Amino acid sequence: MKEIILVKYGEIILKGGNRAKFEQILMRNIRNAVKNIAEVSVQTVQATIYIEVKQEEKMDLVVERLEKIFGIVSITRAGVVEKDIEAIKAGAYEYCKDMLLPGKKFKVEAKRADKRFPKTSVEIAIEVGGHLHETCDGLVVDVHEPEVTVKVEVRDFAAYVYCEQKKKKGQGGMPIGTGSKATLLLSGGIDSPVAGHMIAKRGVEIDAVNFFSFPYTSDRAKEKVIELAGILAQYTSVIRLHIVPFTEIQLAIRDNCPEEHMTLIMRRFMMKIAERIAQKNRSMALITGESVGQVASQTIAALNVTNSVVEMPVLRPLIGMDKDEIVIRSREIGTFETSILPYEDCCTVFTPKHPTTQPKLATIMKTESVLPIEELIEKALEGVETVTVYPS
Repeated sequence: MKEIILVKYGEIILKGGNRAKFEQILMRNIRNAVKNIAEVSVQTVQATIYIEVKQEEKMDLVVERLEKIFGIVSITRAGVVEKDIEAIKAGAYEYCKDMLLPGKKFKVEAKRADKRFPKTSVEIAIEVGGHLHETCDGLVVDVHEPEVTVKVEVRDFAAYVYCEQKKKKGQGGMPIGTGSKATLLLSGGIDSPVAGHMIAKRGVEIDAVNFFSFPYTSDRAKEKVIELAGILAQYTSVIRLHIVPFTEIQLAIRDNCPEEHMTLIMRRFMMKIAERIAQKNRSMALITGESVGQVASQTIAALNVTNSVVEMPVLRPLIGMDKDEIVIRSREIGTFETSILPYEDCCTVFTPKHPTTQPKLATIMKTESVLPIEELIEKALEGVETVTVYPS
């Protein structure tokens, strides 16, 4: 039996006159996500995207890709049958028989989108249900609490049969490309990849900036960050990663500023540099993985000090989450095991023993004024290495 993939989307339905534009972006993202693994036909009808995979053996791989595309709520593999009640009955049995086992409670639900079809939705459900009950030994009808729900959809150009229990959950959210662009400060830790994923889920295209302090951080630390970007790219199609040489700035801060202010001044440099890179690449906001009170530089007073150094919005999707919640999300998106690899990032270099937690902006600005700020920033920007990272 020929198979097809039925994709449902959520929030796009609420977009009114702009809905068609959002649908086109989602279909473009689907084509881009699978173009290197299979030839597909993609079209949308009545809030459903129909994906025909030309090479049947590639169906599993296509479904795996679809599970990581933002904007998709559910993915269902369905059998395609003729719009004839006898063909539908036979097809429902053939496609769902592995689920219709003795003792299983089941029901049939039908939807007749093509009103020219001679039977109503209720009549289709009754006939298909009766056929399955007679054909499958020991099957139990239960319309209230079924273990197996056989679905029939009669559309304009074909009918489709599938089991509800085989439906896979999508990422939800909005399609990448519908929410402008933002730049993620991507460290090698647990938090920032999760923050990037959460903002990308709202349809935001993601660039990333990483700060690299050779020889205090190793090449393996850089590879770790590239690997994290590759995992995020599974959801975003591609990420442009800008790797910034940061050693000279950190040494200047260490040699000229009080130890308790080092982390905050370092963060301010990072924000300034990230903003410059974001502006050059037409990003409209910065993204960080900070949450209130997790470390000394993430108290509200400290966040105010780092915020004040940039003009563009700073998005902090983890701001009210605790570490356990963030770890759970990192496991779900597949970044956790890479994030915990023991290769230090620049944020762990020259860490003060007693960092200030209630800093005054005026004090921090006075402290950092002894540094050649603009000169250090320009030199760091000249050494930026940009890597285009595709899904790993």
